[in-house]
Amino acid sequence: YVQDYYRSDGTVQQYFHESGQVKIDEIEHGLFLDGPGNDNAFIFYPGAKVEYTAYVPLLYQIAENGTDVFLIKMPCNLAFLGKDRAEDIIKKYGYDNWYLGGHSLGGAMAASFAAEHLNILDGLALLAAYPTNSLQAEGFSVLSIYGSEDGVLNMDKVREGRKDMPSEYTEICIKGGNHAQFGNYGKQKKDGAATVSSEEQQKQTIEAICNMID
Repeated sequence: YVQDYYRSDGTVQQYFHESGQVKIDEIEHGLFLDGPGNDNAFIFYPGAKVEYTAYVPLLYQIAENGTDVFLIKMPCNLAFLGKDRAEDIIKKYGYDNWYLGGHSLGGAMAASFAAEHLNILDGLALLAAYPTNSLQAEGFSVLSIYGSEDGVLNMDKVREGRKDMPSEYTEICIKGGNHAQFGNYGKQKKDGAATVSSEEQQKQTIEAICNMID
């Protein structure tokens, strides 16, 4: 079961050889994308049964925009087996502001962790995901992004989750986007057909996340 997962596509490796402002290093729980910023950090949980490196293209550009990124490698590619790994990162590294995010199951687990650590986090980005616990806290921001053609996300759960959101809540539907194109791992079972490119879907996602952090 755990060997059956979505692999990163061929576009991912080029980011490890870039000579720009972002340096990618392996750390104990995944990858550290060290960009030009020093104050803000974004921890990201991958979707279920998706190779974690599939999110490097998305996160690389966030790091380029001044927010360092920690991409977490989950046991067996399942975020519920490593829900608390963000805590290890926060304890080890010193940043003024901490943001958490995740895709699909990774987003759900990020939301679960955030609900228990609202005092140490500044915001949460949910990509095709929803919370099951209250995220209401003064000064805490939540961003929810999903595609209009997503065939995997349970929209009833998204609507139900709105009651748990703080006052600083933004919800964005990317017209033509689907479930899989937040990462670079190809088509996903039961997903809808996107009518925009993965580059466009990720561009809008990056802009929204950077706006939340700014």
